[in-house]
Amino acid sequence: SSSEMASRIFGALRNIAANCHPTLATSGWSRSFSVSMAAQKHLTMEVKNEVAVVKFDSPGTKMNTLGKEVMSEMGEMLAKIRSDDGIKSAVLISGKEGCFIAGADITMLANCKSETEMTELATHGQNLLNEIETSSKPVVAAISGVCMGGGLETALACHYRIATGDSKTKLSCPEVMLGINPGAGGTQRIPRLVALPDALSMVLTGRNLVPAKAKKMGLVDMIVQPLGPGLKSAQGTTMEYLENVACDIARGMANGTVKADRKKSMMGKIMDRAYGVGFIRDMIFKKAKQTVMKQTLGLYPAPLKIIEAVRTGVEQGNQAGYKREAEVFGQLGMTSESKALMGLYEGQTNCKKNPFGVPQKTPETLAVLGAGLMGAGIVQVSIDKGYHVILKDTAEQGLSRGQQQIYKGLDLDVKKRKITSFERDRLMAGLDTQLDFTDFSKCDMVIEAVFEDINIKHKVLKEVEKVTPDHCIFASNTSALPITEIAKASSRPEKVIGMHYFSPVDKMQLLEIITTEKTSKDTTAAAVAVGLKQGKIVITVKDGPGFYTTRCLGPVLSEMLRLVLEGVSSKKLDKLTKEFGFPVGIATLLDEVGIDVGMHVATDLTVALGERMAGGNVDFLKDMVSAGFLGRKSGKGLFVYGDKKKSREENPDVVEIVQKYSLTPSEFNSDEDIQHRLALRFVNEAVLCLQEGILSNPLEGDIGAVFGLGFPPFLGGPFRYCDLHGAAGAVEKLEKYASHYGAAFKPCQLLLDHARDPTKKFHTSK
Repeated sequence: SSSEMASRIFGALRNIAANCHPTLATSGWSRSFSVSMAAQKHLTMEVKNEVAVVKFDSPGTKMNTLGKEVMSEMGEMLAKIRSDDGIKSAVLISGKEGCFIAGADITMLANCKSETEMTELATHGQNLLNEIETSSKPVVAAISGVCMGGGLETALACHYRIATGDSKTKLSCPEVMLGINPGAGGTQRIPRLVALPDALSMVLTGRNLVPAKAKKMGLVDMIVQPLGPGLKSAQGTTMEYLENVACDIARGMANGTVKADRKKSMMGKIMDRAYGVGFIRDMIFKKAKQTVMKQTLGLYPAPLKIIEAVRTGVEQGNQAGYKREAEVFGQLGMTSESKALMGLYEGQTNCKKNPFGVPQKTPETLAVLGAGLMGAGIVQVSIDKGYHVILKDTAEQGLSRGQQQIYKGLDLDVKKRKITSFERDRLMAGLDTQLDFTDFSKCDMVIEAVFEDINIKHKVLKEVEKVTPDHCIFASNTSALPITEIAKASSRPEKVIGMHYFSPVDKMQLLEIITTEKTSKDTTAAAVAVGLKQGKIVITVKDGPGFYTTRCLGPVLSEMLRLVLEGVSSKKLDKLTKEFGFPVGIATLLDEVGIDVGMHVATDLTVALGERMAGGNVDFLKDMVSAGFLGRKSGKGLFVYGDKKKSREENPDVVEIVQKYSLTPSEFNSDEDIQHRLALRFVNEAVLCLQEGILSNPLEGDIGAVFGLGFPPFLGGPFRYCDLHGAAGAVEKLEKYASHYGAAFKPCQLLLDHARDPTKKFHTSK
């Protein structure tokens, strides 16, 4: 789709010396010995019958990354392999199950202080991997698990690549999602190995490749199928087998009996020749640039610079290509965009850990109340991670619809070849659907996704507590009702918590967990554990009006409403918010959320927050709802839905309602003013949430804003935005707007403190 690269970037966003003192020991008929080096911490080397098996295994971490220490040790190992006549070939393999090398050490990159330092880092990486590529002794990469970024670049420098054909093995260049380019030869080696359009797709999207696809493209030479368990676990047996196969290939390459078979088909050869023709090549690069501009609106500098580095190598040769790649790496590493995106990566990593420790009883059986869109979505992300789930609804029709949604979601994974049809059926077997409370006595957690009505919530809470064991947690998937109010109906309020999922649940990564004054730490630990197992990025906030995400969204929607009533068209609002960097236009967002939902949120938050929610008249939304304009779900909202046209038309019937509540535009209605009026109300409210203790730290605030509400990722979230672009500028604009619009734009105290002292930062670098 036209937003594929943007959604890859939004989205989800993911993971990136001493002298030798050999100790020799001969064993059996073959020359087999281990090499230990004085400061070897991350790599080990064992020589097996003239093959040096180099194992990456950094201590105390699940993932191998390429930091300065690792690269230094690699250099030593390569020197040893080169100088030892008893070594004829080498194998690079991981000592970790599920990870070859996950990429460069992000902390090392984030700590670089200048363009020169970044460029030198890239040049050093290029030189190190060139040593592998130019080695007279063949080097084989044995890949199992994650092979990304610098890990893939390391494998590409080897003379032969073997990968295990399992679902955990993924190859990719995700640097673009960190706002940088592959800097250790990736932009040069990939176009030499695969067709130019495929190479550009890889480096511009960061998309994961499964081994079969990588082999078909020419990135991998051989696939070995995983084995079942034997004396070791299945993974352990597979790793041993992979190592043996790699050693055989390495020996064969050294004695000339094995060669990498990279013969292209006739069509492949014809296409390669075509890509060598100037005007065809120009067309490919032009199309790539047009696609990037359409999808990113030029807000992300990395994709354009990546195209530049690839093109230099293709047209001017290796030397010029490597030089340009390193220069671009230096330039991009110092941009505010890369700092913001690396900050998000750090935040994602932190939000995939449980800060509350291990719960006394880890939930195993879950129940979900309500088989609507949200309830069915929560079930899907639970059963596909191995949970046994009971789905309860009050109507057979509701259960049937929910079950169909879950099956359809899993079936889509089958069509995308993420799972087999057998796995789909096995996962569906973990679901029980029912109209009563049978087997609720076995539940460890009940997640309610019923109507947003406090009386209904109280009713189901009381019913659930009668039929569940004392340890069972009651979690509410409300998006705005205070959890403290819901918990008032509970006989065990320490077991009541909020778990706010975002729609569609199987696509949106964020889970916002809400605790009350009475929620126990153990309940919180269990809720976070469930969210993490469901594959979510989890933030934990304190209870309050709208929690964190809905509260930030409230003032933005209120300001959008004011702009509509000032005469700004929905199409213009969409255009300006997307140009600012939001993935979805603000008017379209309201239609997607539902005008009726927006009306309830605006009404409730206005009662709770008063003048901070000031903006357009909420009665405008009430009249929209009365007219049946509920947004996409009813076919009409601010826009008209139904036909399959790419550009939707505005709803002409809204004009009359706008006129009824119309406002006189202020002087602050330039395109830039409109963008800042919306974005700065978001930022100000987010900072106030930190000031009031709703948020415990700015990192979770940024993650919640980007992954839950689509705050522009290249700005890093509201807190990173203040750090990188200055709180003083934000305060100056807010005060300017406050002079006309009043208290809704009044900067909060914490933001004023940061504006007065430029040395104050929300994120302090380690």
